[in-house]
Amino acid sequence: MTTRPPVSAPDPVATTGTPSAGSGLQAGLKNRHLSMIAIGGVIGAGLFVGSGSGIAAAGPGILISYALVGVLVVLVMRMLGEMAAANPTSGSFSAYADRALGRWAGFTIGWLYWFFWVVVLAVEATAGAKILAGWIPAVPQWGWALIVMVVLTATNLASVSSYGEFEFWFAGIKVVAIAAFIVIGALAVLGLLPGSDHPASGFSNLTAHGGFLPNGPGAILTGVLMVVFSFMGSEIVTLAAGETADPQAAVTKATNSVIWRIAVFYLGSILIVVSLLRWDDPAILKDGSYVAALSSIGIPHAGQIMNAIVLTSVLSCLNSGLYTASRMAFSLGGRNDAPAAFGQTTGRGVPRAAILASVVFGFVAVAFNYLWPETVFQFLLNSSGAIALFVWLVICFSQLRMRKIIQRESPEKLVVRMWLYPYLTWATIALITFVLGYMLTDTADGGGRDQVILSTLVAAGVVAVALVRERTGRNQAHDTAIPS
Repeated sequence: MTTRPPVSAPDPVATTGTPSAGSGLQAGLKNRHLSMIAIGGVIGAGLFVGSGSGIAAAGPGILISYALVGVLVVLVMRMLGEMAAANPTSGSFSAYADRALGRWAGFTIGWLYWFFWVVVLAVEATAGAKILAGWIPAVPQWGWALIVMVVLTATNLASVSSYGEFEFWFAGIKVVAIAAFIVIGALAVLGLLPGSDHPASGFSNLTAHGGFLPNGPGAILTGVLMVVFSFMGSEIVTLAAGETADPQAAVTKATNSVIWRIAVFYLGSILIVVSLLRWDDPAILKDGSYVAALSSIGIPHAGQIMNAIVLTSVLSCLNSGLYTASRMAFSLGGRNDAPAAFGQTTGRGVPRAAILASVVFGFVAVAFNYLWPETVFQFLLNSSGAIALFVWLVICFSQLRMRKIIQRESPEKLVVRMWLYPYLTWATIALITFVLGYMLTDTADGGGRDQVILSTLVAAGVVAVALVRERTGRNQAHDTAIPS
């Protein structure tokens, strides 16, 4: 039987003294860094870019779609917060799955999560390069992608505090931008914005053009599929908490604030969009929902302003994606589920090998995006498309077991508790399973069915590798323990 570490054992994080090579991760993130990482983690580029298609599909009812997914994320984060507050670790849910469900589960979900984020690196690098090439066409798009990846790789290699500082400002710009959008938009909706020629429509657009659900109740579920993946990233704060001076307090604060973050930034901003514009306004799909809303108010150069905000979101996602992938690889290396070099750090507490391995795969994926966008890269996108939901499912099942383990071994560490345990946990599992099942009805090319099937095949392959490794490891341990 495989020996498990006690529930309170975190990854090696040195918090005092002078760091030396191999001393583990360092507590280099400050409270302000983690606070902004927590806030910025729920504001992805997908909110600015992808919300238009959701509004076009569900009308004002997209608010219900966002609310449903928001509730799902709040519940999952509460479960993750319970485990992370009891045992802050850079491996987060992968380490908890290893402890609660078995070595195969931690191995599988850790590598799938790493795969998800390195594919995201390619997507975001390409998106950022497209914007930059539009501003400075003298540099080709692939050149901008290379520059962006190199700069953020250097940032992550320098120290965790460098990552935290960059993310603090990236996330800060996003927060200020979306807060300003909500305030200005609300004033325009109420007819209180000076100099605006937008009619003071109040909230009549929510019901005046075919009703609140113009395409029927089923469109709410269609909207759920379109918006669910824009919430991925909320869990990053639990990985980063292990590199703070007081991980337990950081996780508790971040978990308790997730409700208002989602309510304000997602529901608040989308409410402004569908109040300013009728849901079937062609500009929502043509220009993007936020650009269309700003243009309707009379904000000059709305497109370029939003491009700058989207670029900031892209850079933030790239920065956090590389950090997240590398910390997951570091944790896997420390648990002998990845090359041993991944679990080693420099004198500054940086897992250099884990970062370089992650960025190399990201560079390769970027190349695939330019060379074979409709084949190889589309396969990578589809095969990672449902991994977010797989991660959430694993968090739920892990929490069911971890609650009992924590209560038995360290009950005083249950400073964050999942509400109505275990009933809400099972309800969340049922909801995620339903969403995965509903995705199978989306038969469009590259749609939900393709994503679920390909992601499941990739997951099955990783599980098979995990089971073979575990069986081989047990045989080797058995041979060593019993001499011939």
